[in-house]
Amino acid sequence: MKTLKTKLATYSIALAMAGMLGAGCNSLTKTQKGAAIGAGGGGVVGALIGKAAGNTALGAIIGGAVGGTAGALIGHKMDKQAAEIKQTVPGATVTRAGEGIIVNFSSGILFDTDKADVKAVAQTNLQKLAASLQNNPETNILIVGHTDNTGTAAHNMDLSIRRAEAVKSVITADNINGSRLTVQGKGETEPIGDNNTVDGRAQNRRVEIVIVANDQMKTQAKTTGQ
Repeated sequence: MKTLKTKLATYSIALAMAGMLGAGCNSLTKTQKGAAIGAGGGGVVGALIGKAAGNTALGAIIGGAVGGTAGALIGHKMDKQAAEIKQTVPGATVTRAGEGIIVNFSSGILFDTDKADVKAVAQTNLQKLAASLQNNPETNILIVGHTDNTGTAAHNMDLSIRRAEAVKSVITADNINGSRLTVQGKGETEPIGDNNTVDGRAQNRRVEIVIVANDQMKTQAKTTGQ
């Protein structure tokens, strides 16, 4: 079982390998280095390593990266949106990774035990996130549901899907185009904590919302960076 620390270490290796394959990475600023996954070969390597790390959220960001100057420009926009989400969305843990953002909500914040109906107070949190998504329309969003390993694998997979769908429903209710959102349930298959401990199981019960550039943002970034 991989811990979050191990997965983040693997992700760092992916960035380093991809950066060596990308052109001009040595001249990038701190912000640019965060997005420096080279196009072409580097992007393929990043996607493969992200998948091998067993983390859907990180894999989506690495696999969709464009790298180079365009990636740096995208990273700069993501810096701004991540800061906005941190300031306006209570209950969310916000992580900047490469050319994307991962917003993590503990299932305890969003749902009652073994339920998939978003709590009333949590709906307000998601509505504030939806406002940020409205302010930044040139992005795609992946919603990934996760559980701990309590109960059967089949039940946990179903619960994770229903919870991810419930989050999507709240977000799209605030005039967010549903075509921007993709939903996945991973059940108990991608733990970030130790399922043998109470704290570890609490970490594993979560919904991750991954924000990445859409094709329009990528095209604009490539054009601007030429």
